[in-house]
Amino acid sequence: MSTETKIPMTPACFDRLKHELKQIKEHDRAENVRDIETAREHGDLRENAEYHAAKERQGLLDGRMRYLESHLAHAQVIDPTIVKDDKVTFGATVTLNDIDNDTAVVYFIVGEDESDAGSGRISISAPIARAMLGKRVGDEVIVKLPKGDREYEVVRVEYKAIP
Repeated sequence: MSTETKIPMTPACFDRLKHELKQIKEHDRAENVRDIETAREHGDLRENAEYHAAKERQGLLDGRMRYLESHLAHAQVIDPTIVKDDKVTFGATVTLNDIDNDTAVVYFIVGEDESDAGSGRISISAPIARAMLGKRVGDEVIVKLPKGDREYEVVRVEYKAIP
């Protein structure tokens, strides 16, 4: 990741990642060191499954910690409640009408660390989010999918706290 790259995220996501990093640094790593020490006491390390599991967890914790540190360092925290815009950008709550079956869908455009398609939170890098960026109420959104194009109409663009 270049030093110029910013990672958009909501304040809630930033706080969650910060809390997770603190948890790893202050609790999980210390617990893992104790697990490694206890496993070492069991003798021959070549055949010690507890030791190998604890060392593997150490690697996973270190990797997650580096990931979190990097994302927090490059975070561009955007509070959707203070955005004043009539077009779709990061943090928007967008109501779309599916042209094919005349049903409404609501999407929240969030960062990659907070996306959850099941609850309507889509990453800003997702194809449908990219297709919506810059659109206003009444605009058509065409999403290119493997099964073919999907057409939507933007019905509402809001900026509010994302549930």
